[in-house]
Amino acid sequence: MSAGNIALLWSARNHVLKFGLIGLFACISLDAAIPSTTQTLTARAQKSEVIAPGVEHTQITRGFKSEKESTGPWLINMLRIDLSKARLRLVHAMDEAVGLETVSSMASRYGALAAVNSGYFRTTGTYRGDSVGVEVLDGKILSESNNNRAAFGLIDKGGKQELIFGHVKVEGQVIAGPDSKWRGRLAREDTRKMRVPQTSHPINGLNRPRADNELIIFTPEFHRTTLTEPSGLELIVRGGQIIAMRDLQGSSSIPADGFVISASGTAREWALRHLRRGLRVRLNLNLYPVEVDQTDLWKQATSIIGGGPQLIRNGRVEITNAAEKILPSFVSDGHPRTAIAKIKSGQVLLVTVDGRQPGESPAYGRQRQRNLLHTVVLPTCGS
Repeated sequence: MSAGNIALLWSARNHVLKFGLIGLFACISLDAAIPSTTQTLTARAQKSEVIAPGVEHTQITRGFKSEKESTGPWLINMLRIDLSKARLRLVHAMDEAVGLETVSSMASRYGALAAVNSGYFRTTGTYRGDSVGVEVLDGKILSESNNNRAAFGLIDKGGKQELIFGHVKVEGQVIAGPDSKWRGRLAREDTRKMRVPQTSHPINGLNRPRADNELIIFTPEFHRTTLTEPSGLELIVRGGQIIAMRDLQGSSSIPADGFVISASGTAREWALRHLRRGLRVRLNLNLYPVEVDQTDLWKQATSIIGGGPQLIRNGRVEITNAAEKILPSFVSDGHPRTAIAKIKSGQVLLVTVDGRQPGESPAYGRQRQRNLLHTVVLPTCGS
């Protein structure tokens, strides 16, 4: 199942090639030197073919089948993409911010040449398919960042595409009351109205389950309704104005030309004190890069997806799982892996490593996985 993926459009024939990320890598090579501790795992087979102009597919088998899963084999697939001849696109399952769909279904729906999973997402419950990490589609922020984890952005400019890697965070507030222009008009009519106050509250999340004492924003891209339990207050906003307040009801309809403010606990108490039907409200929502030297580039990104951990930065090994608060078991245990990279030539690599398939591509042990990761990372390639 998949929550989202990235599409590569073959510009010559307008074919779509969709991809996604389970983890983000800054730079990858499948020909890096093998550590001495894994010399017994060197058996390999490799074949490559050009499947479209600017798109080359390589399939690699590493290790070998034995009674011990730690020897493999591991099936690795890689796409090398020339963005001057093909282009990427990021899409979400069911074309909403929530919901699951198989990758093959998404590929078929968009006429894709190939597809892989994208980002982390909830796999169970009412909100399954919801991104757990930053997600931006067509310039709209659908999900906030998670522990400022690694992300990649797609820049479309002048018919050309560029990738950017880094760490981003999303912050925002709900601001209620007259804006500055409205205050000016009020002042001309009655100077006493200049004292009409504004109030604000931090936005705790976007298009996701509401926890205790949180204020969550649901946008039209999420779903038809908020899918919430009847334990909070929800305010329906259209045209920048609150048109309805629904307390202790849940699952409010989301207007196509507005949004829903969903609040619980202390956030609900704030809303009950400061918000009312007819009041004007607006969202102040911004995405900031952790690496401030990349601010201008991130502002140009129209699609962004989070993943993690980063493996390479500026041509050097820099694994960020600890800073990104990724569980050690996720890093060390054997799971299928997906990666994206940009190499010195400017080409893009998309890499998948299969897992949890005994005899074909098993879930390998902790120490073996650490070693395998080092065999596929080449510190000297460009980021």
